[in-house]
Amino acid sequence: MKNKTNYVQESPSVLEEFFIDEIKDIYWAEKHLTKALPKLAKASTSADLKKALTEHLTQTEDQVNRLENIFEMLGEKPQVKKCDAMEGLISEGESIVEATTTGTSTRDVGIIMAAQKVEHYEIATYGALVQLAKALGKEDVAAIFATTLAEEKKADLLLTTIAEGHVNTEALKDK
Repeated sequence: MKNKTNYVQESPSVLEEFFIDEIKDIYWAEKHLTKALPKLAKASTSADLKKALTEHLTQTEDQVNRLENIFEMLGEKPQVKKCDAMEGLISEGESIVEATTTGTSTRDVGIIMAAQKVEHYEIATYGALVQLAKALGKEDVAAIFATTLAEEKKADLLLTTIAEGHVNTEALKDK
Protein backbone atom coordinates (compact mmCIF):
# COMPACT_ATOMS: atom_id res chain seq x y z
CA MET A 1 0.00 0.00 0.00
CA LYS A 2 1.26 3.46 -0.81
CA ASN A 3 0.68 6.70 1.07
CA LYS A 4 0.51 5.01 4.43
CA THR A 5 0.40 7.17 7.50
CA ASN A 6 2.85 6.16 10.20
CA TYR A 7 1.36 6.53 13.67
CA VAL A 8 4.51 6.01 15.73
CA GLN A 9 4.44 8.00 18.92
CA GLU A 10 6.56 7.99 22.03
CA SER A 11 4.11 6.83 24.67
CA PRO A 12 0.96 5.01 23.55
CA SER A 13 -2.16 5.32 25.67
CA VAL A 14 -3.71 2.35 27.43
CA LEU A 15 -6.39 2.31 24.71
CA GLU A 16 -3.76 2.27 21.97
CA GLU A 17 -1.97 -0.60 23.69
CA PHE A 18 -5.28 -2.48 23.89
CA PHE A 19 -5.90 -1.73 20.21
CA ILE A 20 -2.51 -3.16 19.19
CA ASP A 21 -3.09 -6.20 21.41
CA GLU A 22 -6.40 -6.90 19.66
CA ILE A 23 -4.74 -6.60 16.26
CA LYS A 24 -2.18 -9.19 17.38
CA ASP A 25 -5.07 -11.42 18.45
CA ILE A 26 -6.90 -11.28 15.11
CA TYR A 27 -3.57 -11.66 13.29
CA TRP A 28 -3.07 -15.00 15.07
CA ALA A 29 -6.65 -15.94 14.24
CA GLU A 30 -6.36 -15.16 10.53
CA LYS A 31 -3.01 -16.96 10.22
CA HIS A 32 -4.51 -20.08 11.79
CA LEU A 33 -7.57 -19.89 9.56
CA THR A 34 -5.29 -20.18 6.55
CA LYS A 35 -4.46 -23.67 7.86
CA ALA A 36 -8.01 -24.64 8.86
CA LEU A 37 -9.94 -23.56 5.75
CA PRO A 38 -8.28 -26.05 3.36
CA LYS A 39 -9.17 -28.89 5.75
CA LEU A 40 -12.80 -27.79 5.89
CA ALA A 41 -12.94 -27.44 2.10
CA LYS A 42 -11.49 -30.92 1.67
CA ALA A 43 -14.04 -32.38 4.10
CA SER A 44 -16.97 -30.72 2.29
CA THR A 45 -19.23 -32.54 -0.14
CA SER A 46 -21.07 -29.58 -1.68
CA ALA A 47 -19.23 -28.07 -4.63
CA ASP A 48 -20.60 -24.64 -3.67
CA LEU A 49 -19.29 -25.01 -0.14
CA LYS A 50 -15.87 -26.21 -1.33
CA LYS A 51 -15.65 -23.22 -3.67
CA ALA A 52 -16.75 -20.74 -0.99
CA LEU A 53 -14.20 -22.05 1.51
CA THR A 54 -11.41 -22.12 -1.07
CA GLU A 55 -12.16 -18.57 -2.21
CA HIS A 56 -12.32 -17.41 1.40
CA LEU A 57 -8.87 -18.89 1.95
CA THR A 58 -7.47 -16.54 -0.70
CA GLN A 59 -9.33 -13.67 0.92
CA THR A 60 -8.00 -14.64 4.36
CA GLU A 61 -4.45 -14.62 3.00
CA ASP A 62 -5.11 -11.08 1.72
CA GLN A 63 -6.45 -10.15 5.16
CA VAL A 64 -3.23 -11.40 6.78
CA ASN A 65 -1.28 -9.15 4.39
CA ARG A 66 -3.52 -6.21 5.28
CA LEU A 67 -2.89 -6.80 8.98
CA GLU A 68 0.85 -6.80 8.31
CA ASN A 69 0.43 -3.45 6.51
CA ILE A 70 -1.50 -2.10 9.48
CA PHE A 71 1.27 -3.13 11.85
CA GLU A 72 3.73 -1.25 9.63
CA MET A 73 1.48 1.82 9.56
CA LEU A 74 1.32 1.74 13.35
CA GLY A 75 5.09 1.39 13.65
CA GLU A 76 4.75 -2.09 15.10
CA LYS A 77 6.39 -5.36 14.21
CA PRO A 78 3.79 -7.94 13.10
CA GLN A 79 3.29 -10.16 16.12
CA VAL A 80 0.71 -12.72 17.08
CA LYS A 81 -1.07 -13.11 20.37
CA LYS A 82 -2.78 -16.46 20.71
CA CYS A 83 -6.49 -16.06 20.13
CA ASP A 84 -8.19 -18.49 22.49
CA ALA A 85 -11.58 -17.84 20.90
CA MET A 86 -10.41 -18.73 17.40
CA GLU A 87 -8.49 -21.72 18.67
CA GLY A 88 -11.73 -22.98 20.20
CA LEU A 89 -13.77 -22.28 17.08
CA ILE A 90 -11.25 -24.08 14.86
CA SER A 91 -11.17 -27.02 17.27
CA GLU A 92 -14.96 -27.15 17.22
CA GLY A 93 -14.93 -27.25 13.41
CA GLU A 94 -12.45 -30.13 13.48
CA SER A 95 -14.67 -31.97 15.98
CA ILE A 96 -17.69 -31.53 13.74
CA VAL A 97 -15.81 -33.05 10.81
CA GLU A 98 -14.71 -35.99 12.97
CA ALA A 99 -18.22 -36.53 14.36
CA THR A 100 -20.02 -36.56 11.00
CA THR A 101 -19.99 -39.07 8.18
CA THR A 102 -17.82 -38.42 5.13
CA GLY A 103 -19.76 -37.49 2.02
CA THR A 104 -22.94 -36.44 3.80
CA SER A 105 -24.77 -33.16 3.63
CA THR A 106 -25.03 -33.33 7.41
CA ARG A 107 -21.26 -32.86 7.52
CA ASP A 108 -21.68 -29.85 5.21
CA VAL A 109 -24.34 -28.42 7.54
CA GLY A 110 -21.85 -28.76 10.40
CA ILE A 111 -19.03 -27.19 8.42
CA ILE A 112 -21.26 -24.26 7.48
CA MET A 113 -22.24 -23.82 11.12
CA ALA A 114 -18.60 -23.92 12.25
CA ALA A 115 -17.54 -21.50 9.50
CA GLN A 116 -20.34 -19.09 10.37
CA LYS A 117 -19.29 -19.09 14.02
CA VAL A 118 -15.83 -18.06 12.82
CA GLU A 119 -17.30 -15.37 10.56
CA HIS A 120 -19.40 -13.96 13.39
CA TYR A 121 -16.34 -13.76 15.64
CA GLU A 122 -14.44 -11.97 12.89
CA ILE A 123 -17.36 -9.61 12.20
CA ALA A 124 -17.49 -8.67 15.89
CA THR A 125 -13.72 -8.18 16.05
CA TYR A 126 -13.34 -6.17 12.86
CA GLY A 127 -16.41 -4.07 13.70
CA ALA A 128 -14.84 -3.15 17.04
CA LEU A 129 -11.44 -2.50 15.43
CA VAL A 130 -13.04 -0.11 12.92
CA GLN A 131 -14.57 1.87 15.77
CA LEU A 132 -11.40 1.85 17.87
CA ALA A 133 -9.30 3.02 14.93
CA LYS A 134 -11.73 5.89 14.36
CA ALA A 135 -11.72 6.82 18.05
CA LEU A 136 -7.90 6.89 17.94
CA GLY A 137 -7.93 9.13 14.86
CA LYS A 138 -6.55 6.45 12.56
CA GLU A 139 -9.04 6.83 9.71
CA ASP A 140 -6.89 5.06 7.10
CA VAL A 141 -6.50 2.05 9.42
CA ALA A 142 -10.26 2.12 10.06
CA ALA A 143 -10.87 2.03 6.30
CA ILE A 144 -8.68 -1.06 5.93
CA PHE A 145 -10.51 -2.80 8.77
CA ALA A 146 -13.83 -1.79 7.17
CA THR A 147 -12.78 -3.53 3.94
CA THR A 148 -12.11 -6.74 5.84
CA LEU A 149 -15.34 -6.37 7.81
CA ALA A 150 -17.32 -6.13 4.56
CA GLU A 151 -15.59 -9.27 3.26
CA GLU A 152 -16.44 -11.21 6.42
CA LYS A 153 -20.10 -10.14 6.22
CA LYS A 154 -20.22 -11.21 2.58
CA ALA A 155 -18.67 -14.61 3.43
CA ASP A 156 -21.25 -15.13 6.17
CA LEU A 157 -24.09 -14.29 3.79
CA LEU A 158 -22.70 -16.69 1.17
CA LEU A 159 -22.60 -19.51 3.73
CA THR A 160 -26.24 -18.80 4.64
CA THR A 161 -27.18 -18.83 0.96
CA ILE A 162 -25.48 -22.21 0.45
CA ALA A 163 -27.17 -23.68 3.52
CA GLU A 164 -30.61 -22.40 2.56
CA GLY A 165 -30.10 -23.09 -1.14
CA HIS A 166 -29.61 -26.82 -0.91
CA VAL A 167 -27.37 -28.16 1.85
CA ASN A 168 -29.92 -28.11 4.66
CA THR A 169 -32.64 -29.82 2.62
CA GLU A 170 -30.18 -32.38 1.23
CA ALA A 171 -29.12 -33.18 4.81
CA LEU A 172 -32.70 -34.23 5.56
CA LYS A 173 -32.11 -37.21 3.26
CA ASP A 174 -28.92 -38.40 5.05
CA LYS A 175 -29.25 -41.80 6.69
